[in-house]
Amino acid sequence: MPIIDWTRIPLFQGRQKVESDSAILRVEDLYLRFGALEAVKDVSFEVKGNEILSIIGPNGAGKTCVLNCINGFYRPQRGRIYFKDKEITKLPSHRIAPLGISRTFQNLALYTGLTALDNLMAGRHPHPAMSKEGVISGAFYFGRAHRIEIENREVIEYIIDLLEMEEIRGKVVHSLSYGQRKKVELGRALALEPELLLLDEVMAGMNLDEKDDMARYVIDVHELWGIPVVLVEHDMGVVMDLSDRVIVMDWGTKIAEDVPEVVKKDPRVISAYLGTAEAAERRIT
Repeated sequence: MPIIDWTRIPLFQGRQKVESDSAILRVEDLYLRFGALEAVKDVSFEVKGNEILSIIGPNGAGKTCVLNCINGFYRPQRGRIYFKDKEITKLPSHRIAPLGISRTFQNLALYTGLTALDNLMAGRHPHPAMSKEGVISGAFYFGRAHRIEIENREVIEYIIDLLEMEEIRGKVVHSLSYGQRKKVELGRALALEPELLLLDEVMAGMNLDEKDDMARYVIDVHELWGIPVVLVEHDMGVVMDLSDRVIVMDWGTKIAEDVPEVVKKDPRVISAYLGTAEAAERRIT
């Protein structure tokens, strides 16, 4: 368990676990194509403020494309995306992140020549004051800039404690194992103080112990911080254990959406993603 009193950290002051089942994110009739290739075809869903929602499907189903539309990397040809009732469909990624949407990437996007700690701190620095006073005080490191730096350190220390990164905090990222880099990637996403966390294949390439640890971190982030999570994942055991609801995609289309116990028995899901019913039962249970 974390040893830091998280209620004293600015990130958590006034924050409680969201108990409301109202939608924090709404995706309506999302359509994305690349030339003649239809990557996402009229997909709609909501993410509630108190849930972990998983999106599953075979390779090429359009899962990552959906995430890329949500956080502004791709601009869909049709459809609308709303975050906290504000439309963000056409916003670029650098304007969406400050609104409170953070993510990890299937292909890690870390500064490999910097330490794990430096990567976490880089996740905090999109937040400095941009006023004239903020720029001047930042240049000489006094006043408001000094207070912000102290707050940044408090949040980063909590993340290091939560994700058990003490042993790797000072190590250069390129020297870390793949599983350790995944942990740094999650930590950097958390450093942005998200109100919605998008996780793209966060457990890919990990061994069983690393997956168990990462699953625990995701649960802690959701339960301790009250952050809703959208999880794109191939490990069906992880999906069934962590998810409140599951969306299944195939060839860019949403073919199922329900609680895990219902989804795993859906014939369309078994056919498209899991294979035979017998194979599905072996992989899920």
